[in-house]
Amino acid sequence: MSLRAVADRVAIHSMLVLRLALNANARACGQKRGFARRALDSTQGKPCSVALLGLAFTMAEILLSLTIIGVVAAITLPSLTGNINERTWNTQRKALYARFSQAIALMPSLNGYGTLTEDESGNVIEDTAAETFVTAGLAKVLKINNICDSEHLTDCGIPSKITAVNGSTPYSAYSQGLPETLYGYNSMFGSFSFNYVGIEGTAFSGNQAAKAIDTKVAAFETANGESIAVYYNPQCQSNMNETTRFSAQTKICANFVYDLNGSKGPNTVGKDIGFITALFPSDSVVVAPMVPSRMAGSGETSTAPLTWERASSYCREQGDDLRMMNREEAIAVFMNNALFGNYNTDYWTSTLLKSSRPWYVRSYNGDVVPHFDGTSGSRSVLCVMR
Repeated sequence: MSLRAVADRVAIHSMLVLRLALNANARACGQKRGFARRALDSTQGKPCSVALLGLAFTMAEILLSLTIIGVVAAITLPSLTGNINERTWNTQRKALYARFSQAIALMPSLNGYGTLTEDESGNVIEDTAAETFVTAGLAKVLKINNICDSEHLTDCGIPSKITAVNGSTPYSAYSQGLPETLYGYNSMFGSFSFNYVGIEGTAFSGNQAAKAIDTKVAAFETANGESIAVYYNPQCQSNMNETTRFSAQTKICANFVYDLNGSKGPNTVGKDIGFITALFPSDSVVVAPMVPSRMAGSGETSTAPLTWERASSYCREQGDDLRMMNREEAIAVFMNNALFGNYNTDYWTSTLLKSSRPWYVRSYNGDVVPHFDGTSGSRSVLCVMR
């Protein structure tokens, strides 16, 4: 039985108890004599006054009524406050996304910030990339109150524990709640295939191993009170309107993990925690797909294979505010896969290379692939809010 059904049933019982008490008082009123009868006569046949007769609810009846009211309140108030919080977070999330979209559009370029120095073994010995990206780039177009380096994330309000969409606790091994480096956040930046060579409709060849520089995370607080960690890729590349398979890692410039209310709870993805991903250094695209918290662990997010035609209608059937991801949003989901629960699957996107060639993204390694078999075949679908 649902909470609302229980609350309705308790309310009905409460009304019945009160009605029985009133009926008992009315019968007692009719049995009174003397002053009670004169009170009845003086009101021209109306029921006698409870106050005049000295009749009232007993202490037991009052306590019972208060108990019932308390039970109903305990059942319904959490649901009501939860709905209010959901609406508040959703409004804040959209406002934050709008501010970031405007700020990123004002930046001349998203790559090349900071100093990265490697030793002979390829290890980074000096890294100011993410901090410089914030101080010299983002801070010029966005109001920022406080900036923290990778060793002091919690000083900027980053929570020490985050709950993923599926209820797991990603990055629980890190005392600051988030990893200190890009590789720690998504290990696939340390090894991926690059420069695919092939002819459309044929098997790929010429794959090359590649990796991004393992930059350190930085964090900052906005003037509106949000706490934000940024993972930065200074070597991100432009959109080349690819027609063949490519790696998402090469297109992601900055990934922002935000907490709308700082270290306060619930620190849960889909509620107060989410992400914003900026792709391409110029003519940048900023996306912030959000999986509603109501979908955690439910069938509304289908990891079961569906055809592309079925996937395109699946999300609309689950809710008016839900839709299938486009290609850039699916890349962002790959980047933040741990916040969803580390799904090991291929996701359809709504983006088409041609009328019958949809793109899909592999959430476990970042491959972005045009489906060579057209809309046939089956992939998973993740329904998101914009």
